[in-house]
Amino acid sequence: MITPVRESPPLSLSKRAIKASLATLLDHAVIAIRHPARQAIFRLAAGVMAGFRSTLNARHFLEVQTPKIVASAAESGSNVFELDYFGRPACLAQSPQFYKQIMVGVFQRVYEVGPVFRAEPHDTSRHANEYISLDVELGFIQNHFTVMHLLREVISGIFEALQSNYEAELKLLNTQLPQVPVEIPHIHFNAAQELILQLHGVDVRGEPGLSPQDERWLGQWAQQELGSDFIFLTGYPMRKRPFYTHPDPQNPVFSNSFDLLFRGTELVTGGQRLHRYEDYINALLAAQLPTEPFVTYLEAFRYGMPPHGGFAIGLEWLIMQLLGLPNLRLATLFPRACAIAISEI
Repeated sequence: MITPVRESPPLSLSKRAIKASLATLLDHAVIAIRHPARQAIFRLAAGVMAGFRSTLNARHFLEVQTPKIVASAAESGSNVFELDYFGRPACLAQSPQFYKQIMVGVFQRVYEVGPVFRAEPHDTSRHANEYISLDVELGFIQNHFTVMHLLREVISGIFEALQSNYEAELKLLNTQLPQVPVEIPHIHFNAAQELILQLHGVDVRGEPGLSPQDERWLGQWAQQELGSDFIFLTGYPMRKRPFYTHPDPQNPVFSNSFDLLFRGTELVTGGQRLHRYEDYINALLAAQLPTEPFVTYLEAFRYGMPPHGGFAIGLEWLIMQLLGLPNLRLATLFPRACAIAISEI
């Protein structure tokens, strides 16, 4: 028997749209998620994960699960949650990067669906301390364009799964899925900076990265001139990429890496990795990083690894951009603010 309710819920669940602020939705997340529109968001999230898995399974990838308490930061940054692991330093995994690379030497094609953690300010519409990452790594590639080709297939497979199985949810949320081009257009980082100067008079040449506004301009250009919601930005400067990134053999200042922009916002980062042991030693020295925390990781390369690369899709980012949500928390099942409150009950 359902428990009788003797008071009105903190927000209305009977209307087509929720007329509540973000703060109210977060404060009462356990009730808000009962609303059909909120349910539809997370049914689509489940569909994204199912489409991701089915697309890769059909291409003979193996799903793996890697540790989330690790000895060192995968991204060589300071935005890690540090832990006291029985008297030894450790941290929560920023990504499964090291482990999925190691597994390429075993199974050649692997993927993972799991949480990752970033200790960075998250009081913005675009940031989160914990999110679900859809990670892929594959071996015996030619270069980063091999990885980009696979990513295009994965994105297309995800949207095909949503179209086939979640028509009601898409209709309820008034969402039309984008067309994924047969070949997603790409532009080199240098050319993108020149284009921004040409079109908007803003000189960003020499900058190691692009701002959110720069990305929006590139997204608008891709839609208007190329008819695509997607565009690859290739060849980021090496100083902007992690130490394991493979440089461009023709111009080592730049990398064999990419970002995929979706409707003017970064959705995916990926590229080719180093695969030779000596290159890793030199890369760590150049980055002024000690080799000791990476000994286990480096052992895989000491005994041979194929040329490989991969990418990672943020689940919540994909849902936010697909549905046009104004805040990442609206695409997060229980955002950190909610989870803290629940744990304190």
